[in-house]
Amino acid sequence: MSMIKVEGLTFSYPGSYDDIFENVSFTIDTDWKLGFVGRNGRGKTTFLNLLMGRYEYQGNIISSVEFDYFPYPVENMSLMTLDVLADVCPQAEEWELIRELNYLEVDPDVLWRPFETLSNGERTKVLLAALFLNEGHFLLIDEPTNHLDTAGRELLASYLRKKKGFILVSHDRHFLDGCVDHILSINRMDIEVRAGNFSSWFQDFQKKQEAEAAMDKRLRSDISRLKRSARRTADWSDKVEASKTGAADKGYVGHMAAKMMKRSKSIEQRQQKAIEEKQKLLKNVETAESLKLSPLSYHSDRLISFSGVSVLYDGTKACGPVTFSVHRGDRLILEGRNGSGKSSLLKLMTGAPIEYKGKLSTGSGLIISYVPQDTSFLLGSISELEQSQGLDAALFRAILRKLGFERVMFEKDMSDFSEGQKKKVLIAKSLCEKAHLYIWDEPLNFIDIYSRMQIEELILEYRPTMVLVEHDRAFRERVGTRTVAL
Repeated sequence: MSMIKVEGLTFSYPGSYDDIFENVSFTIDTDWKLGFVGRNGRGKTTFLNLLMGRYEYQGNIISSVEFDYFPYPVENMSLMTLDVLADVCPQAEEWELIRELNYLEVDPDVLWRPFETLSNGERTKVLLAALFLNEGHFLLIDEPTNHLDTAGRELLASYLRKKKGFILVSHDRHFLDGCVDHILSINRMDIEVRAGNFSSWFQDFQKKQEAEAAMDKRLRSDISRLKRSARRTADWSDKVEASKTGAADKGYVGHMAAKMMKRSKSIEQRQQKAIEEKQKLLKNVETAESLKLSPLSYHSDRLISFSGVSVLYDGTKACGPVTFSVHRGDRLILEGRNGSGKSSLLKLMTGAPIEYKGKLSTGSGLIISYVPQDTSFLLGSISELEQSQGLDAALFRAILRKLGFERVMFEKDMSDFSEGQKKKVLIAKSLCEKAHLYIWDEPLNFIDIYSRMQIEELILEYRPTMVLVEHDRAFRERVGTRTVAL
């Protein structure tokens, strides 16, 4: 066991006047399993890069362990997986790799396949297995679940629960609850460390905010009352002072004026103390303004129906056959392993030219709003996107602001956005669109926890008809009305 100490850490990117971190200090134990949470853009990945020594900074990061980072960059994807892993963990024996892969339910035969032939989920698992075999290293794991289906997330959580010595960046609440024993949170004004899983941390965080809000309300009332009292006392003091003129007993009047002045000073000091106490409160409150949606009501109960539909690629069946219908008011969750054809079925609903057999019926005049899984096509400025898509600029930007965008982001090229920010752009675009059916393909990838909760509340309030592919179990359980397993 050893400690990682962060002392007075201050960092900003070259050319920027805004500090990402300012005089941050905390200590963590290298045996802990830390979940790392915070809003998109707060600096989680930046902090991991600082631990890796990739940027210059002010302050000190003191550690006796070596840091490894996931996702691990594989330069030559054509190499056999075993050769790739030999670079990741040169000290590990082949039998150790096979043991770890068995824990993760990955066929050991992948070791003798080219790395490029592995699925994204398989790559995630084999690289994490190899990185955990580097003894004495502390692992920094950045968003490992984005290419994993629901079953894969459960399996990885179980695997991580048996390990120790890592920081895990994830926005999946159920996943965090399944594998961490401490939470490292980037708040608005500081970074804090607390024991427990995500649910216990979030419950404590909310209670603290509620207590501070109550204290803030009381102090506001006290300050207002003290201001009124100060004004009355000042008026009395002025009147007493004025009464000296022509008074028979000027000494008594002077004594009364001094007493009033002393009382005025006391009130002023109490008021200042209350103001100082109030300024310490609610610095980390996470505001999440309500989002709005204007779904259209479809004239018929049934919007789309699949009957024995199979998706084909080059004439070969890739998934199916499936039979189900989408009815008005449904929030249908498509569930299945990676590669089971979920995204292909969503694209079929949007009218994409995908080969299939079976019967697909789409209601006449059906208006669909679609959020794709891929964000790589987002280029140029927000203004250019607004113009090309015919979006209401004021509404679009208002939604982005509610999702945590700073105004400065509106001037940047979207290719420079984080993955979470790109996803928020696509969701905001969809929320601007009036549609009968909202089709969202893994909308929450990279999206922070607070924004996930905002989107949940939006869906529960406006109840749009939706078809979703999403692996966040907490989200699915709250918003889904029906599940179709592929």
